[in-house]
Amino acid sequence: VTGLELMERAGKGVVEAIFEEWPDLAKRGRTWYHPLRHQPKAVVLCGPGNNGGDGFVVARMLRKRGWKVVVLHLFPENKRHPPPDAYKNANAWLRLGKMYPFDDNDARHPLLSNPHPDLWIDAVFGIGQSRPLPALVTKMMHRVYYEQNWCTAPVVAIDFPTGVASDTGRTLQDFLLKIDLTVTFHGRKVGHMTAEGATRCGKVVVKSIGLEGSPRPPGGGEAPARGGGRGLPVVPPGETVTLVGAPTTLAKAPFSHKYTHGHALLLAGPPGYGGAARLAARGALRIGAGLVTVGCPDGALAENAARLDAIMCRPIADPTALAQTLEDTRLNALCLGPGLGPSETTRTLTATALAARRATVLDADALTAFEDDPAALFALLHEACVLTPHGGEFRRLFPDIHDRLTAPATQGPAYSKVDATREAAARAGCTILFKGPDTVVADPDGRCSLNSSHYDRAAPWLATAGSGDVLAGFITGLLARGFAPHDAAATAAWLHTECALSFGPGLIAEDLPEELPRVFRALGL
Repeated sequence: VTGLELMERAGKGVVEAIFEEWPDLAKRGRTWYHPLRHQPKAVVLCGPGNNGGDGFVVARMLRKRGWKVVVLHLFPENKRHPPPDAYKNANAWLRLGKMYPFDDNDARHPLLSNPHPDLWIDAVFGIGQSRPLPALVTKMMHRVYYEQNWCTAPVVAIDFPTGVASDTGRTLQDFLLKIDLTVTFHGRKVGHMTAEGATRCGKVVVKSIGLEGSPRPPGGGEAPARGGGRGLPVVPPGETVTLVGAPTTLAKAPFSHKYTHGHALLLAGPPGYGGAARLAARGALRIGAGLVTVGCPDGALAENAARLDAIMCRPIADPTALAQTLEDTRLNALCLGPGLGPSETTRTLTATALAARRATVLDADALTAFEDDPAALFALLHEACVLTPHGGEFRRLFPDIHDRLTAPATQGPAYSKVDATREAAARAGCTILFKGPDTVVADPDGRCSLNSSHYDRAAPWLATAGSGDVLAGFITGLLARGFAPHDAAATAAWLHTECALSFGPGLIAEDLPEELPRVFRALGL
């Protein structure tokens, strides 16, 4: 199929998405000629590349539906023509209407003399932007959109909002249009679901342009970590990012028994600090671990036993006791960190646990305890480990990587959360789950998964104390059941979000494990 045909399909998909989202706009175009009705008006901002070519197609289609269309164009400073397909569509538009420059010096400019459009189309750069917009463009966009307070109409971005890097979701400039709807093609890009991109895109709609036989981005497959034409994976397989979907391997075999599904051990802190470990233990049990034990100092045994029934308790106060406990080889998954405290004891317990070479989740205080010497932790880790840092813990373990990630993005491709997690996993030599609404899971070999809690999967109720401890427990339980570290982390992250969506507002951490049965039933387990 030709690029020109793909561009035609893309423009048609944008118009379809607009009228599906705002059906009243479709009615206006067909009846504008009525003397008592207002002729609808669209402003299409077209850039110098193929995204601008899509914009010309949209302008032409709206014009044929009875709309008044104002097209603003931006060509490079050297006045070169846009790419061939975009150039052909620009000429096709010129047979129907005019184009105006991004220039606010002319008082007769249609946006200055006759404002109040019914629709804005952002077709300036899409996935191709790698640097901030020229000052002339931002000045004009700011004037017509903000300073005069003219824009109450919806704003639609083609492929990606201008000013946001499609491969990272990072913003490249201060001025950005407020996007209501982003229409992309073939599949979502990484930047639609990470960093600022996840909040700047408004609603994201994916339209087919006939590439279903090609490798798919997230939504059913993979997306490039670097921007490429139409979202196709144009980078090596190791550079792709898989969007985590519903798990298919959670059922238990009919004739299995408890030890078939593993025995998880979670360490708890001193009296009064056991809640985090109990939350994690409950999560491990609910997600299917055959047995779960909480190990804690002698003084905390009564407290934990009073709150736990199906979960066993065992006195483990020091590395010696932990080593003796781990002589039982049926203990195949460990979790350290929630409620332990960032102490020297936590460091020695962590070293003992890692020396046993069991599948191990390190969270919270087990990470912070190594803040002064991350290299000491990395030397202990092995390939069956999963680290689960949030932003602050990530900064403590990987300060240089964190600094690169939080540095202002001035050009693309900007350093992304995907890049940061991959680099951290390579340095640590194990799986890293970097928490957040855009949770990224990466292996040392570059394999990467993204659990996006945005758009229809937005779960703001997870911002509650203890929810991260439950996630650590979910991962631990799946490790006990025999899941590989990456798969355990990615599956747990998806289920964590799904439990929050299932429960809804008012969620507290204790609700998450108890919601798993409902989620499992919805999955048909």
